Amino acid sequence: MFSQEKIPVIISTDIGGDDPDDHQSLIHFLVYADRFEILGIVSSPPGKGRLSDIKEVLEAYEKDFPMLKASGLDYPMPDRLRTVSRQGETEIQKTETPERISPGAEFLAQQILAYGKPVYILIWGSITDLAQAVHFYPEIKSFLQVYSIGSWNTQQDQKSRDFLWYNHPDFWWIESNTTFRGMYMGGVQNDPWGNSSFVETSVKEFGALGKLFFEKKSDIKMGDTPSVLYLLNGDPENPEGESWGGSFQKNPDRPQYWTDRQDPELIENQRPGAKTINKFRLEYLDNWKNRMKALKKP
Repeated sequence: MFSQEKIPVIISTDIGGDDPDDHQSLIHFLVYADRFEILGIVSSPPGKGRLSDIKEVLEAYEKDFPMLKASGLDYPMPDRLRTVSRQGETEIQKTETPERISPGAEFLAQQILAYGKPVYILIWGSITDLAQAVHFYPEIKSFLQVYSIGSWNTQQDQKSRDFLWYNHPDFWWIESNTTFRGMYMGGVQNDPWGNSSFVETSVKEFGALGKLFFEKKSDIKMGDTPSVLYLLNGDPENPEGESWGGSFQKNPDRPQYWTDRQDPELIENQRPGAKTINKFRLEYLDNWKNRMKALKKP
């Protein structure tokens, strides 16, 4: 049975690919797993990432699970998370329209249909599996609330993104192309809140999850984490409002599509919208720091 209180999410991630920041983001997400109804974690392209990389993080989560549960919060059992983890597509879309559906994309569609209400789809890699799911199961569109990290991910599989953009303009979609950079650019960076110093003092020595985080990358990038922060603090139904995961502007030609705000005062390091995230850096890092304390052995 699905919980009616937690935020329903499916994550599509290229964890294990060319950038270790997806490991960081999944670790951070699992520290907040009590806040979500996790309907799926799908390994998606591009690169060499596979389901085994998701399982590696879940192994660390299992080691820390007793301490997480001891905090009194309702964390999901590790085995349950394994049952909703799937291998998605391993190749990018090479035709204008998807020609097949991966096991992960099929699972994504079936989970959404079974839930029967809006589900947040967090896209951390290429949008390939979502494109397949929408093509073969267009009836899921009314339930989609997508937050995708674009930029490099879009460049890796432009055809899947273009398929959705030109053929399915009617689903709810936040596309962050530059805003997400505020996760590690700008904001409060003095010690102990810097990208390296925070990991050293508040992550590295805290449980198996903290250890794995540091082993994968010793400083904060976590470029996909804004999609999670968006759901943790703010009104997810209002992309134009303030949240830890950014504030976005609506496309006047697409009533359910939002992207990076272009206000000059919100640019950080030439990335429009990035300051809508880094303005909250001290808040979301301090909140995460307090969560990690549960993993510190006496």
